[in-house]
Amino acid sequence: QVQLLESGGGGVQAGGSLKLSCAASGRTRSIYTMGWFRQAPGKEREFVAAISWGSGNTYYADSVRGRFTISRDNVKNTVYLQMNSLKPEDTAVYYCAARDTITPTRYNYWGQGTQVTVSS
Repeated sequence: QVQLLESGGGGVQAGGSLKLSCAASGRTRSIYTMGWFRQAPGKEREFVAAISWGSGNTYYADSVRGRFTISRDNVKNTVYLQMNSLKPEDTAVYYCAARDTITPTRYNYWGQGTQVTVSS
């Protein structure tokens, strides 16, 4: 099992920046991919960004590409999401998620979520 804990959420003005962190614990050696998702009120959960734990390859949703950067620290077992040029549309609860090597085709582990609010 892998446990995930997000931090770093809060309120910012449009155009501002925020950095989210997600610390993984438990069987961290089984992590295959870590990613970020978000869910705005009344909307479906959507993919934001992901990073392959071994290779470091990154993936981004079109809506955040060029503004957000995902990174990892394998020693700290932590993934980060640097969010720049934030827009009110980015307001959502952001969730950290992970895939493991046993079932790498889906995200099996989820954090509790952290609120990000971008004001205009």
